[in-house]
Amino acid sequence: MKEIRWHGRGGNGAFTAAKLLGHAASVYGNKYAQAFPSFGPERRGAPVRGFTRIDDEVITDHSQVYTCDAVFVLDETLCEVGGVFEGLKDDTVLVMNTTKTPEEVKEAYASMSDELAKIRVYTLDATQMALDILGRPIVNTILLGAGVAATGFVELEDVLKAVDDMMGGGLAAKNKAAVEAAYKAVKEA
Repeated sequence: MKEIRWHGRGGNGAFTAAKLLGHAASVYGNKYAQAFPSFGPERRGAPVRGFTRIDDEVITDHSQVYTCDAVFVLDETLCEVGGVFEGLKDDTVLVMNTTKTPEEVKEAYASMSDELAKIRVYTLDATQMALDILGRPIVNTILLGAGVAATGFVELEDVLKAVDDMMGGGLAAKNKAAVEAAYKAVKEA
C-alpha cells in the first residue's frame, strides 16, 4: 500500500489534490484508493492535512496516515508548525513548494527529522508556477503533478482524466496545464 500525506492550509486545495490522486488511482488506474481530510472547524489559512492511500487490494484501514511513502507540502511555513517530518521512512518521497533546493531543505530542517537526510526531496516554486499558469497562488495541482512525477504511484494521463472529471471546463484546462508543467519540471530536474 502507498500512503501519502498532504500538508496545506485551509483553502489552498490540499484535500482536493488528495481526492484527485485517489480518483486517478481508483477510476483510471484500476487500484483501490482512499482520500480523506483531517481538519476541524479551522478557518481559511489554518493548517490542514489530507491523506491518500493507494493499493492493489481493498483498503480496510481508515485511520490517518502515520508512516508515509510520500509527503506533499503545499506551504513551506508548515514545516515550522510541526508534523511535516513525522513518519518518514528511508524511501519516503518529499515534494515541497519552496524556492529552496532539495539540499537546502535537508539542511534547514535537519534538526526536525533524522530520516530527512536519507529521503528523496523534490522542490519547486509552485506558488510562482500557479501564478503564471492559473493566475492565482493555489498550488494543489502543481504539487499533484510534481508528486506524480516524483513517485510514479499513478500515471500522468490518469491524473489528467481525474481533473477533467472533477473540475469544469476552463478550470480543468488550466489545472491540467498546471499538472503537466509541474510533472515536466520534476522529470527534467
